[in-house]
Amino acid sequence: MTILNKKDIQNLLPHREPMLLIDELYDIKKLTSATGLVNVKKDSFFVQGHFPDQPVMPGVLIVEAFGQTAAALTAHGLDQSVYKNKLVFLMGVEKARFRNPVVPNCKLLLNIEAIRSHGKVWKYKGQAFVENKLMADAIWSATIVDKK
Repeated sequence: MTILNKKDIQNLLPHREPMLLIDELYDIKKLTSATGLVNVKKDSFFVQGHFPDQPVMPGVLIVEAFGQTAAALTAHGLDQSVYKNKLVFLMGVEKARFRNPVVPNCKLLLNIEAIRSHGKVWKYKGQAFVENKLMADAIWSATIVDKK
């Protein structure tokens, strides 16, 4: 089983700290599905000011983590010549539901699946879990564009 660590992910995505949210990518099925891991820590940048007395991971960052997981899956599956000098941009979120708050000191698992691709436009769906409890789910689309 291939497991990509943070350094491997940095070779696929342009994101850097503090905005690189995913720590691992595993259960990779080429261009089809993968699981991303986000270690939500008590010193994560968003915890400092997002309800400091009762910190939670903002829903928008869960959606961002979904997008990063999908982008890493896609970049890992495409031939380097196709993906070189490209970026993956979020185009739209059709549906996102936040079912339970994601709190510090947990491992957020993001199960994502590519459900359609048409040229440079991809559609994905994902579910986020902590200890087998569904925390959020979403459907979104992204596009691959040239770096400028």
